[in-house]
Amino acid sequence: MPQEQARVQLGTCFRKSYGIVHISSGEIFRSYLKKHDYIGKEIGNYVNRGNLVPDELSFRLVGRRLLEPDTLKGLILDGFPRTEKQAKELDTLLGIIDKKVSVAVNLNLSDEEIISRIINRRTCPNPDCREIYNLQFKSPKVENVCDKCGTTLILRADDNEETVKQRLNTYHEISEDLIEYYKNKGILYTVQMNEQSPHTTDKVADEINKYVEDRRKKGL
Repeated sequence: MPQEQARVQLGTCFRKSYGIVHISSGEIFRSYLKKHDYIGKEIGNYVNRGNLVPDELSFRLVGRRLLEPDTLKGLILDGFPRTEKQAKELDTLLGIIDKKVSVAVNLNLSDEEIISRIINRRTCPNPDCREIYNLQFKSPKVENVCDKCGTTLILRADDNEETVKQRLNTYHEISEDLIEYYKNKGILYTVQMNEQSPHTTDKVADEINKYVEDRRKKGL
């Protein structure tokens, strides 16, 4: 679901509420890109063209992270799964470790708004912060410096209009089957977002919390 700022903020809300780890597939991929090893080069070949990292490689890297000790209490997956195949493989892996997906959140935003937000996005690369800014409506107090931790902000290499449009085309080609998969499982929660949206991150988090708790009470 392509609204990264909202995803990161939601991940932070749930991490604080439940004390569970927030795992971003994008951050996992970027960590390999920084290593400049053969996996990083393979990932770069896809990401820099706006294409998705293939299912097999994505699942191998994300799946490895899901088995680390800090996920025992539960976890928030950000940006994964991206395809129906990944979703089914994720269900299989979680079943082995006695876990399941409680809710799949779909943050729905128009392509035009996504493009505008991403090309104006600046990101804090500090893994303990990860604050995201936007030059249109959330600029840092000091130009190019994170308000929270003082780290120099970055414009990610793939945050350009051409790459974003390609990523969106790819997303739309695969998203319908993924959304339908979670809809059929009865765990899809869709939030319609736009620049005039009344939804705030805290409000969305509260709504999702209620949805999850209602399902728990029903034994789902």
